Amino acid sequence: MKVICTNRKARYDFMILETLEAGMVLKGTEVKSLRAGGAHLKDSYASIEGGELFLFNAHIGPYKYANRFNHEPERTRKLLVHAREIKRLTGKIKEKGLTLVPLKMYFNDAGKVKLELGLAKGKRAYDKRKTIADRDAKRDMERALKDKNLER
Repeated sequence: MKVICTNRKARYDFMILETLEAGMVLKGTEVKSLRAGGAHLKDSYASIEGGELFLFNAHIGPYKYANRFNHEPERTRKLLVHAREIKRLTGKIKEKGLTLVPLKMYFNDAGKVKLELGLAKGKRAYDKRKTIADRDAKRDMERALKDKNLER
């Protein structure tokens, strides 16, 4: 699995309740651009419209060597999931405060582009502070263990 890009801010801003994998409908120049590493998921989101799942505001840069056949960088892209998954997600999204957030875009072992989506609930300011405090405490513990092992 080769990771193309991750949405690091999503794990900071949201509590991820569950994840799922979705395929993407892409044009040829988009795939070539992804292989070159030209994408980011900042400010992107997924939504169900008309019984189908779509990805909005995901930026896949134009392919450098494509001329007039290049793609629109922030076009809406259809995501491929089973119909029963869409029905299940529709029910969960109707719950208060849940949303679909893209977490990671990658090539799977077969060379297909996949998107990892997270069913998420927004964090409050105090939750974010707790996340930062936990991360700092973990870093301090690892640093102390590393220093202790170096003394021996």
